[in-house]
Amino acid sequence: MAFESITLEEDVRIDRVVTIHYFEYMNNFYFPGEQHDFWEFQCVDKGEVRVRAGEQVHTLKRGQVIFHKPNEFHNLEATGKTAPNVVVVSFECDSPCLKLFRDRILDTTEQERSLIAMIIAEARKCIASPLDDPYLEKMEKREEPFFGSQQLIRLYLEQLLIYMIRRNFLNQYKVSVSREKLSKGMSLNYSHILMYLEDHIRENLKVEDICRDNLIGRSQLQRIFRENHQCGVIEFFTGMKVDAAKQMIRESEFNFTQISEYLGYSSIHYFSRQFKKVSGMTPTEYLSSIKALSER
Repeated sequence: MAFESITLEEDVRIDRVVTIHYFEYMNNFYFPGEQHDFWEFQCVDKGEVRVRAGEQVHTLKRGQVIFHKPNEFHNLEATGKTAPNVVVVSFECDSPCLKLFRDRILDTTEQERSLIAMIIAEARKCIASPLDDPYLEKMEKREEPFFGSQQLIRLYLEQLLIYMIRRNFLNQYKVSVSREKLSKGMSLNYSHILMYLEDHIRENLKVEDICRDNLIGRSQLQRIFRENHQCGVIEFFTGMKVDAAKQMIRESEFNFTQISEYLGYSSIHYFSRQFKKVSGMTPTEYLSSIKALSER
């Protein structure tokens, strides 16, 4: 048998890191501002800060992150309530998907915060410059950095961006996929219905609701999903709900009852039955499974 390799594509590529900082500011700290031709994100680890991004002023609380696009003026100041801790990472990246972060403030998950922590940890192993100097313009490498620490910084940073794009902008990618399929001959009704189902993931939809809101007949609706997914529209919608539940379970920020209520299930017991019917295991079994770890 003749094996052939495949080339692994890169959706996000970090070319160079400019700064990696962990600041423990005083409650009256003020940084007058700057702008530069590379990306930067600021993530609040404690307290809150006031940030200017271009013409907009935002207040960031613990766990929130803001991305500053290249050449965007930005500054930062403590609000005076508490002494804030802030992570600042700046980097060069030409990947088109980074435009998704423009003008956005995002909440971070525990997994994403762990990746930021690992970036800081690896920086301490290979960067000789202090990580708490807000006016440092060039980091200096250690003479004998830990093996692989510089590469891990790039990998963790790329992983962080990939996870945040998947979690926050998945619908935009689904829309683009729908449009691509549409250009290959897929019906306009189908792409609209997919977006409709995504927008109503928290509701308990019936076939009649989907038909009414999308101006489509029941038989035509079922035929579309049989042709594209070999199942009915409600079965497909249930699968979407279970996929959403899996993601929430992996993020570990909600318990099963909260997930059930968020996704519009009438009871935790019905949610568990539907989850097991689709995935082959209960939510509890999924939580501790290798499958969950592999999908994390």
